[in-house]
Amino acid sequence: MMSEKKQQVSRRQFLNYTLTGVGGFMAASMLAPMVRFAIDPVLKASSASEMHAVVEVSEITKEPQRFDWTVEQVDAWYTSDVTHSAWVYKNEKDEIIPLSPVCKHLGCQVNWATNEPDEFYCPCHGGRYYKSGENVPNTPPNAPLDLYEFEVRDGTLFLGQPVPRQEV
Repeated sequence: MMSEKKQQVSRRQFLNYTLTGVGGFMAASMLAPMVRFAIDPVLKASSASEMHAVVEVSEITKEPQRFDWTVEQVDAWYTSDVTHSAWVYKNEKDEIIPLSPVCKHLGCQVNWATNEPDEFYCPCHGGRYYKSGENVPNTPPNAPLDLYEFEVRDGTLFLGQPVPRQEV
């Protein structure tokens, strides 16, 4: 008889278990959409490796030229148009060299031949780069300009993401 009494659930315990279970289910059903909303951007596929048409190869000269293009960027739930730039030229071997305009010192935009002839110049702290994108010794930048991933299709230059390179 004693063991039968211990196994019985009182009315108070039954209500306690039932209300705890229903409350837990309601809390989980409210939290699940919030968690999904918070992690949704992480679950979306990245478009980092996309290539974008920038310029016709016939327009590229031996002198670096700045080319701009616009990309649709998605940050979580916000979509905006972002303009990217590159300094593009052909070297002595007629190879295309697409350089990032972002200074490796503080991230300012470099310009071609504004202060020194035949050099890229960063106006923020006087940083200088040779035409090849290599940093001039004893100037603020401590690394060469990044090179863009690129490919040529049907006479058009397509650029991807800038890739850091090792100092030559």
